[in-house]
Amino acid sequence: MIKQFVQKMTILPSWVIILFDLCCVVLAVTLAIIIRTTFGANLPHLSIHEIYNSYLYILVIRTLVFIMFGTQKMVVRYTNSKNLLNIIFACIVATLILYGSNIFVNKILDLKHFVPMSIIFMELTITLVLLIFYRIQFKTYYLETINPSKFKKNIVIFGAGESGILTKRVFDRDQISKYNVLSFFDEDPNKIGMTLESLKVRPYSQLSEYLAKYNISFLIISIQNLPAPKKNEITEIALQNNVKVLVVPPVMKWINGELSFKQIRKIKIEELLEREPINLDKTLVSKDLISKTIMITGAAGSIGSEIVRQIMEFDYGKLILIDNAETPSFFLTNQCMARRQMRQIDILLVDITDKVRMDEIMKTHKPDVIYHAAAYKHVPLMEENVNSSIKVNVEGTKNLADLAVRYGTKKFVMVSTDKAVNPTSVMGASKRIAEIYVQSLNFEQDTTKFITTRFGNVLGSNGSVIPVFREQIENGGPITVTHPDITRYFMTISEACQLVITAGAMGKGGEIFIFDMGESVRIYDLAVKMIKLSGLTLGKDITIEFSGLRQGEKLYEELLANQESTKQTDHEKIMIADVRRYTYTDVNQQINYLITLKDSDQFEIVKEMKNIVPEFKSQNSKFDILNN
Repeated sequence: MIKQFVQKMTILPSWVIILFDLCCVVLAVTLAIIIRTTFGANLPHLSIHEIYNSYLYILVIRTLVFIMFGTQKMVVRYTNSKNLLNIIFACIVATLILYGSNIFVNKILDLKHFVPMSIIFMELTITLVLLIFYRIQFKTYYLETINPSKFKKNIVIFGAGESGILTKRVFDRDQISKYNVLSFFDEDPNKIGMTLESLKVRPYSQLSEYLAKYNISFLIISIQNLPAPKKNEITEIALQNNVKVLVVPPVMKWINGELSFKQIRKIKIEELLEREPINLDKTLVSKDLISKTIMITGAAGSIGSEIVRQIMEFDYGKLILIDNAETPSFFLTNQCMARRQMRQIDILLVDITDKVRMDEIMKTHKPDVIYHAAAYKHVPLMEENVNSSIKVNVEGTKNLADLAVRYGTKKFVMVSTDKAVNPTSVMGASKRIAEIYVQSLNFEQDTTKFITTRFGNVLGSNGSVIPVFREQIENGGPITVTHPDITRYFMTISEACQLVITAGAMGKGGEIFIFDMGESVRIYDLAVKMIKLSGLTLGKDITIEFSGLRQGEKLYEELLANQESTKQTDHEKIMIADVRRYTYTDVNQQINYLITLKDSDQFEIVKEMKNIVPEFKSQNSKFDILNN
């Protein structure tokens, strides 16, 4: 009966709340009168008029002030410290009005003892106690009886700082979420052992034991900018104990500076593969790009669009954005409009293999700097489309490089791949041939500095392994891994593009820059971790199947060929590959011949590619027979 009444009362209109508050006021006045009468032996007896005035005027003033402060609009079961402060201020303001009007009546109208002063102040104290007491008791009863914690999912928070406290309050405020925060964990010795928001702050060293002992459903990482290795370590501990991991977004993403329940999200696998932030030399890059006309090919792709976003942070002169994909270019246009209102930005829908159109564009805009990110990059697809690989990755790059020299481009930065190292695929070999051409062209002329950048797989790029796994998990599996021992290097799109831009600014011409890719990641382990992060159980909810290496695919990626070594640069994450130099005349002749074969038999094309790149050894491909 009581339980049903409380459930109904939580949704009653605000007039019921103010009725409850005024009942507290009546009780407070009554108690104040009884106390004064009982213990006020030296005070004059209260007259009927004084008792009547006490009830009437205190009730009228409190009603008006409560309405003015909106105390009746506060949902009792969600009462928090802010609500209680509002009630305290409302009570004090009402008492000050009563006190002032009492003096006015006594002094001006000469009506003695209109409302006895002792009644006013005793009533204030009792009213405050009653209002706060019944709200807290109601909230407690609701939490423990109507919405008991035993039916809630238990949570622990890593991070006992301001973000952690606000996170805890979010769950306290959103009672319908059915979560119960049990404890804070932190590494700061000054916080360990403290009590925050009625919860004990425990040392990080006890986290694994605590998760194993108690029935914890979620661990929330609330520390802002927590290094990826520590985030990975915490996640591993949680996953070992079948605990899901959530993260609090950066403060800048909080809505109107306040954290909401819906913003607390699952941790993403990309966050666990990130490394320490790169220190982008903004002074060097700014000097290199200031007031320049900059062309970016493949501008609507994963890498190209991020290069666009990063360059827009600098004081460039003009941006020429080239891509042949209509829909991605449309989205790129919207992004540019939102950020810079299309200030000096031209987005051109054109294929880099269109010689006439590209010549017209280069002649019109005469870019100072070119970032060449346009390429076909999917290994198995290029094994079946050798002609397209040559047309785009080789001929397209050669045409653009030649036009750069013809129209006086100062720098040409080519985005390459680790698959160009000891290539085992048509795609990797085509990118290595493009590398060879631009490097040899660099030493043939003095107009344009040609710079090449190599890196591995990019997290979240179109067609990369993580979005594929994520889609397979959402569809219920199975997850397909090509080989149990296959590994790959990973870096974030932002990190890769920062290094491309920095290397471009550092380059003197002719270098092939390689990036510190960290440790390689076993793809099978990556799939297992993604399954656990999704709250699924391998072998029960979803399976992993091995499909076998695809055409041209390596087990292990490399950043250097066997004959190459590196030289360190001023940037700790950027090195220069000491590669073999080719004579431009010979290279130009060989590549021109290769281009003439682009519409020929695929085996003839691949055979010539192997002549240009002797280390190109096909793997798991129909072209394996050409290796010898």
